[in-house]
Amino acid sequence: MNYLIAAHHAWNEDEFKKISKRTDLGKFFFISKKEDLNLEKLSKINPKYIFFPHWSFMVPIEILDKYECVCFHMTDLPFGRGGSPLQNLISKGFIETKITALRMTKELDAGPIYIKKKMKLEGRAETIYKRASRIIFKMIENIVLTSPRPTKQRGKVVNFKRRKAEDSKIKNISSIERMYDFIRMLDAPGYPHAFLETKEYKFVFKNARLDKGKQLEAKVIITERESND
Repeated sequence: MNYLIAAHHAWNEDEFKKISKRTDLGKFFFISKKEDLNLEKLSKINPKYIFFPHWSFMVPIEILDKYECVCFHMTDLPFGRGGSPLQNLISKGFIETKITALRMTKELDAGPIYIKKKMKLEGRAETIYKRASRIIFKMIENIVLTSPRPTKQRGKVVNFKRRKAEDSKIKNISSIERMYDFIRMLDAPGYPHAFLETKEYKFVFKNARLDKGKQLEAKVIITERESND
């Protein structure tokens, strides 16, 4: 049996390499480019499932209709449908969540659910994404082995708003603990990091640490702003 993993980031590729060595599960293929997700290529692989641990592009309807596409959302659905789930959770004070494996449908994050797994939210965003990847690939293994039938979502729908780059600007933060959360929740490759600006400079914050004395330390990268900013 063949399976396809469609994902970004090195940590998902690392987990793919591990699961692809499992000869008892079947044969796994991996793509990371939008243009490679097409019917011609998929027909050659003929996957039973297409798994999307982390995918930033819309999946064409004809692929959703033809293949069983499984995505993973970092909330206890139907709570937290929508964009930037990690950042929304931390900004709301959550310390743990559930990763939901669901069948992809035309409506975002609204498809039936296969399984859910708990996950802690401590650490930098990159650390959390790597933790999520490990959990997700265990979920993929579970789905491959058991072929669970997804069930309709139940409960109140709560939608999250996708964050924009300007939302990473530090402002109106009420405590040093919340400042720590703000910096760490944005600290991952490819994401707009927490920042402050003056007329001449931009200050970007990474690698935040909060000690028991409530003192916050972070790496600060300072760059000159463009004259047309």
